[in-house]
Amino acid sequence: MSGRKEFILTLEGVNKAFEGFKAINELNFYMDAGELRVIIGPNGAGKSSMLDLITGRTRPDTGRIEFGKNTDLTRLNEYEINRLGIGRKFQTPSVYTDHTVFENVLLSLKGPRSVFSSLFHRTTAAQRSRIDEVLNTVGLAARADWKAGALSHGQKQWLEIGMLIAQDPKLLLVDEPAAGMTDEETHKTGQLLLSLEGKHSIVVIEHDMTFVRQLARKVTVLHQGTVLCEGTVDQVQNNERVIEVYLGRKHEPKRHL
Repeated sequence: MSGRKEFILTLEGVNKAFEGFKAINELNFYMDAGELRVIIGPNGAGKSSMLDLITGRTRPDTGRIEFGKNTDLTRLNEYEINRLGIGRKFQTPSVYTDHTVFENVLLSLKGPRSVFSSLFHRTTAAQRSRIDEVLNTVGLAARADWKAGALSHGQKQWLEIGMLIAQDPKLLLVDEPAAGMTDEETHKTGQLLLSLEGKHSIVVIEHDMTFVRQLARKVTVLHQGTVLCEGTVDQVQNNERVIEVYLGRKHEPKRHL
């Protein structure tokens, strides 16, 4: 495909089966550097499997997955892919609940260090500045001294996004960040992701169409492990093939398309 070297992420002809079930089927996906892309699709569409393949948790049976200019991710382990600058946030927040918000970000800063050296050696001015910057970005500066376990569900999600940002990833993979949030928290999460656009390339998997519309960027619809269609939110919601796929949910609120 011409111009593909400009893509930060390329998947071509990717297939993955688990015990005969084809989770990913001839998947082709292209993403520009600095782009904010939202992926939607019914349960079992292959969304999480796609992220597993990108991050090296599983390997494709066939196909090509490239990061940036010709870096073949299928030959790398999870930790090697992470070091390249690919960070992933799972649906359930994973934070160090017994440590403070500040310490959580400190433990996540880019660079080789042990937990002991991070927590018991004096932090440098540069480290403090970077942590302050991250906490301001995710709206938790006033909670820096709080134990992470005392945060609300939404705040824990923001902290984990902050922990990923602290690693300075080129590509950020975010799995259903709005799950379990209040409407206010969901809106703030959308604002946070929009503020990161351009600084990082971001893939967001989401079901909440109100949240998807807030992000208002290119949407990719997965179905049965392949791309069903791509376009704006309006184009996707009015696409006959998408309507057909979601037909069993036609009586649910539209925000959960």
